[in-house]
Amino acid sequence: MTKLTKNRKAALEKLEKDKLYTLKEASTMVKEMTKTKFDASIDLDVRLGIDPRKSNQMVRGVVSLTGKQTRVLVLCSPDKVNEANEAGADYVGLDEYVEKIKGGWTDVDVIITMPSVMGKVGQLGRILGPRGLMPNPKSGTVTMEIGKAVKEVKQGKIDFKVDKSGIIHASIGKVSFEPHKIAENAKEFISMVNKLKPAAAKGTYIRSLFLSSTMSPGIKIDPKGFDE
Repeated sequence: MTKLTKNRKAALEKLEKDKLYTLKEASTMVKEMTKTKFDASIDLDVRLGIDPRKSNQMVRGVVSLTGKQTRVLVLCSPDKVNEANEAGADYVGLDEYVEKIKGGWTDVDVIITMPSVMGKVGQLGRILGPRGLMPNPKSGTVTMEIGKAVKEVKQGKIDFKVDKSGIIHASIGKVSFEPHKIAENAKEFISMVNKLKPAAAKGTYIRSLFLSSTMSPGIKIDPKGFDE
């Protein structure tokens, strides 16, 4: 059995068993419960009442959040390097980064590439896929408009997709954000998820919501108190 650390034990003691928190309460608590030395990510987990195995119940989309700093890697041909750099990409290149990723490096939030180099990028699927980093035309991360894509991501655009368990995991900010900013991004994200509700979905659509940081336990939010 894993031994509880002092910080995690203290965080768990702040949570009331079986209580559903308002988003306002959770946004404040998640900051208080996080004691990491780095600026941890704030994550929102949404369990949906759908069957993701059915194509007519898949939920996938894009939303723009404010204040979110995103590390962008552009894998492109030499003629697109300047465009990527001018748009603000953090890392730009191709073969050297393909080899680096094969070696285990994935210290980025989004990877943008172009159709002509997908042959090389496709080799990285087993590494990038499980981490949610694989570029996809549907999310705008496989494109010839490299500069435009980089700027959109840098402005807070994120791609999300329900997993095989019916859960959407999304990073909506950092612990350094003020509570109201965390709450605003959470509301914006849920608003988009609601807009994408499949017509075939029956019963309760949003079944549960949890807010957490990289190193904190999840705080269960009352869907009915989401706007409070």
